[in-house]
Amino acid sequence: MSWISYALRQEREKAGLSLSELARRASLSKSTLSQIEAGTGNPSVETLWTLAVALGVPFSRLVDRPRRSPVRLVRAGEGLGTRSELADYTGTLLSAGAQGVRRDLYRLDIQPGRARRSPAHIPGTVEHVIVATGRALVGPLDAPEELRPGDYYSYPGDVPHSYEALEPDTVVVLMMEHA
Repeated sequence: MSWISYALRQEREKAGLSLSELARRASLSKSTLSQIEAGTGNPSVETLWTLAVALGVPFSRLVDRPRRSPVRLVRAGEGLGTRSELADYTGTLLSAGAQGVRRDLYRLDIQPGRARRSPAHIPGTVEHVIVATGRALVGPLDAPEELRPGDYYSYPGDVPHSYEALEPDTVVVLMMEHA
């Protein structure tokens, strides 16, 4: 059983939801959810975000094991990357907020082409973005901003938003804080 399978089942049971009820809330088939919980499915970033929102938990709770050590090193190209089904986009969780700390840090590797549209996250989420390399169009669907290396942009993550690379090999650092 993978960590995602284990964490998903733990969060579902903690919320007191049946497999059928979580599948309904996430607009997934019960068989798809069952496969993910059994460790035989390979969920996309979109599926995992949908499940996290339906459970009312940060995305990181489903993909990152709690760590005992305060030291963590993730080299470029390492870490658990979660790919999008809809865009050339991979999100790698770099650091999940510790117990009681509600923030997560990600590296996003994005290629030009189709924009990665994200549905609203759990209420109170705020996203903080800094472009490391390339150029990107980022933010709420009604107020995206073009960002260049070093630019910082903060916006509500509890509304639909998107990420779109305007140059090849765009890298964005994303910090999500959850109220």
